[in-house]
Amino acid sequence: MNGPCDPLDLLLSRLHGVKKHGERHVACCPAHQDKSPSLSQEQRQQYRREQLEKERYFERLIVESGNGALAKGTELSGEDVARMALAQERIDRLDRQLAEPAEFEPPMVEPERPCWGVYEGWVRNEKGARLKPGVYWHGYRRTKEDEEAELSDDRERPLRDDWIATPVFVVARTLNSDDGTEGRLLRLVTHGGDREWTMPMETLGGSGEEIRRALFALGAVIAPRQRGRFMEYLLDQQPRQTIATTGRPGWHESGMFVLPHRTLGGDGVRYQSSGRAPDLFRVRGELAQWQEQIAARCLGNPVLTLAVGCALAGPLLNLVKVNGGGVHLVGDSSKGKSLAQLIGASVWGDPGPAGFGASWCMTKNGLEIEAASRNDTLLSLDEIKRANPKDIQEMAYSLANGCGKGTMNREREGRAKLSWRLLTLSSGERSLSEHAALSGDPAHAGAELRMVDVDAGNRTHGAFDDCHGLDGATFHRALTGAVGEHYGHLGPAFVEKLTAGNDRDGLLEAFAKVRAHFQADSAQAGRVADRFAVVALAGEMAIAYGLLPWPVGTGLADSLLLYREWLERVGSGNAEDRQILASIARFIERHGDSRFSSVHAAETDSRVTNRAGYWEDEPGRRLYLFNTSGLQEAAHGFGLARIVTALDTAGAIAKRDIEKGQKRNTKKYTLPGSDGKGRRPGLYVIDPDRLEMAGTDDNEHTGT
Repeated sequence: MNGPCDPLDLLLSRLHGVKKHGERHVACCPAHQDKSPSLSQEQRQQYRREQLEKERYFERLIVESGNGALAKGTELSGEDVARMALAQERIDRLDRQLAEPAEFEPPMVEPERPCWGVYEGWVRNEKGARLKPGVYWHGYRRTKEDEEAELSDDRERPLRDDWIATPVFVVARTLNSDDGTEGRLLRLVTHGGDREWTMPMETLGGSGEEIRRALFALGAVIAPRQRGRFMEYLLDQQPRQTIATTGRPGWHESGMFVLPHRTLGGDGVRYQSSGRAPDLFRVRGELAQWQEQIAARCLGNPVLTLAVGCALAGPLLNLVKVNGGGVHLVGDSSKGKSLAQLIGASVWGDPGPAGFGASWCMTKNGLEIEAASRNDTLLSLDEIKRANPKDIQEMAYSLANGCGKGTMNREREGRAKLSWRLLTLSSGERSLSEHAALSGDPAHAGAELRMVDVDAGNRTHGAFDDCHGLDGATFHRALTGAVGEHYGHLGPAFVEKLTAGNDRDGLLEAFAKVRAHFQADSAQAGRVADRFAVVALAGEMAIAYGLLPWPVGTGLADSLLLYREWLERVGSGNAEDRQILASIARFIERHGDSRFSSVHAAETDSRVTNRAGYWEDEPGRRLYLFNTSGLQEAAHGFGLARIVTALDTAGAIAKRDIEKGQKRNTKKYTLPGSDGKGRRPGLYVIDPDRLEMAGTDDNEHTGT
């Protein structure tokens, strides 16, 4: 007993046909004349414990013997003292070993070979050999006897257990609701925990590299020489369960709300992705902290409550039959616009630019992908000045219409278009119309209605109305820090409350009651009113659910305030009419002296080039007589008939000819230098005072 060597280990190491295998020994079976070890000799815990106790007893005798000699006054030699110290050291070591819990004995499995096997933990095969967790092919090892003669059924054959990969379970057959394609739901057991991935069956059509890349990214490990066999394993599995999948987040046809890592309102649908897309719907912190540190400070700030309402309104759009659209926060830099967007994005995920937040700096195709990946939630787009002015109006139309551009594959068949339904929360120092004007093209009224301007720069403290006792900078820093620590809770919690009760049945009636507060005198204003009303409804529902610490009525009051501010800025009536009249008024302001001259002059004014018409003075006013090309240029982007309709509606056509009892839109004049001879062209006689009712400050807004 001069060393810590285990006597059992010493004995087994000297036996013929025995070798150590991990923590145990294996030996050849004498009954079958094995040429390689196949039997497992377990180190029984009881036997080992007995040996440890015997060794401890022996060492204890040495210590007690030495102590007895010292008690009698016998002087011990230096060698005896050293031996007593060594004995005490061994006793301490043995006490620690005896205190250790017994080694866990893996369960035994008896697979029906040949077959596949998947194990989450360690197991033992029929011979007692330990198998680590993973996917296995259980078969038999081919021997020389197999080649010479066929073995009888009752003859034992050497086992073969090939480790293929870490545990990958084929849980269910999947059917994609978007295009009808099949897949398999895989559950992976990794060091980071269980993971799920829906594998499209079409990826098995190639080498399988795409599948392996996705699984490796999720934490799986596949043996390099077993890659082909792993593909065979996936193909051989025939799960009984069938579930639906979708590549779009948001509402599914089953009534469930699907997110990349969870399904709200049920468990029969899974989100299907390539595994390479960024995780937008990340979660951090706690909902209670978000409510206390962020939502409570939004109270009294209509722009901030609007941002939260826009984020929560996404799931309601389809339920209350309201089209998508956007809200554009306009104001000077460093006024708090981006903070409002961070708060809105934090409702669903990480509000940072690498998470749920996004920027206008992208192509039109990129915008479609970003919108589709946030379906039924919120798209937050920062800094409109980074968008191409030539594309901004088309992008606004696309976001509101909820449909991407049609493309075709190499077989010249149409690909499925990307689609979405959501609200967009945009920001910038310029309005959409001002930014579009940089390209030289006037903004279309339809684009402006789809991306409504909201004042986020000229409130009491920039974008804020109430800083809750703090100065603007401190208030901004406090909220910015809080949204980086707590996010991704409110949106899913809102949908869970919505799906848990029977609220969806009464949503249309509830929306109608809220919408009645938003008065509109035209269909175009009604579309904007619908948007503000659904934002208000979302806020009030969240308050009723106890998710927002605001008094009842806060969401409605703030949305109504911002809607009325917008209505006061743009005025009533048709938006296209206002745009046409304002464009003509600006044209007269810029070119009234350079491209017009008196229609009653004796001679033509040679200083006028690129003539747009003439003017005629009357007591108290000057009328402008446009030729056809000049009028079309003044209201560029609209047809002549549409321009005339707008002028006629506004009462801006001051004079007309009547021929055969019918009013004409023009009046014929004798032009200077014609001496009353020749053709008398018809001119559009415009009263500029009537144009002012549309407001020549059409581009002005309270955010600049």
